[in-house]
Amino acid sequence: MSTYLPTIKQLQYLVALHEHGHFGRAADASFVSQSTLSAGIRELESLLGVTLVERSRRVVRFTSLGEQVVEKAGKLLRQAEELSDLVQAAGKPLSGQLRMAVIPTIAPFMIPRILPRLRKERPDLRLMLREEVSQDAIESLQHGRVDCVLLALPFDTGEVETAKISDDRLFVAFPKDDPRMPPESVDPDLLDYGSLLLLEDGHCLRDHALAACNRSELRASAGMIGTSLHTLVQMVDNDLGLTLLPEMALDAGILSGTDVVARPMESGTAKREIALVWRKNSPREADFKLLAEELKAG
Repeated sequence: MSTYLPTIKQLQYLVALHEHGHFGRAADASFVSQSTLSAGIRELESLLGVTLVERSRRVVRFTSLGEQVVEKAGKLLRQAEELSDLVQAAGKPLSGQLRMAVIPTIAPFMIPRILPRLRKERPDLRLMLREEVSQDAIESLQHGRVDCVLLALPFDTGEVETAKISDDRLFVAFPKDDPRMPPESVDPDLLDYGSLLLLEDGHCLRDHALAACNRSELRASAGMIGTSLHTLVQMVDNDLGLTLLPEMALDAGILSGTDVVARPMESGTAKREIALVWRKNSPREADFKLLAEELKAG
């Protein structure tokens, strides 16, 4: 057995550098100075007696062996996380640090409603939030950067455990007094798809909206794309088109101060499923199921 073994911290620095491709950004993500991160990686290379990273002023490039070490390091770090989770799960239910990624079309509408109650009823829980689009959030889960993800289904999550929180209906948002706006509900076949405003690629709500319209093949032009639901609402309010909004955003008051009006869609697919997902066989599964119940109550 080797007398000298890499430390968890050294492996974390190496994985962070591989993820961010830049010493400064990797150091920021690791909450250390750039010199500390760089020194840690040099110590690791000296310990192993190999070069893992080729450095230049502009480019950070991992050697072939460096790529292999990063892959192994990621697995070791996830196992270390699981060890910590195992100990934490043996303590008080839903306590300690829990890192949760939340997608942008849920975070501003659901999180402000549930956080005050969680802080009051679960004072031992330190919920660390990270807002990411669905694909990035799932990658963070798979790589151990977060413990669970609050997102909307259907979405390709890979091998995870899932707890349903609720169904979230989709509504069509029109400018006030728009002649296309029906009095009650909207038949998706009658929508003007040339005026449909969508979120940019990366947001699962974009695909949910297109599925609700039975137009999964539709793609928006550059001028018909918004970076957030709030941006889409402002575009509709300025008579640039129409869009689809989730019910939770309407309940949170996203239309306040605008002349935008929303109507439900007449479609069995005009909804998304809000769910909490986590890695299979996680020792904190009981915590995640309990958190899901807390989110349902919110």
